[in-house]
Amino acid sequence: MMPLIFADMEKDYIIKKIGGSSEVRAHLENLGFVVGGSVKVISSIAGNLIVNVKESRVAISKEMAGKIMV
Repeated sequence: MMPLIFADMEKDYIIKKIGGSSEVRAHLENLGFVVGGSVKVISSIAGNLIVNVKESRVAISKEMAGKIMV
């Protein structure tokens, strides 16, 4: 298991765990990041990520990406 921030580009991963406070977890869930869901990193700019999750592209900060374990 590793944080999403260290994931390889264009490779599919399964979300294993989401950390952080309950507000952070709820926010990520609203964006589509749920345990058991798939996620793919599309690009990384200064540590911030653009990812494919549930057939949509979402931009997340490196702090948020560090809370998503794949």
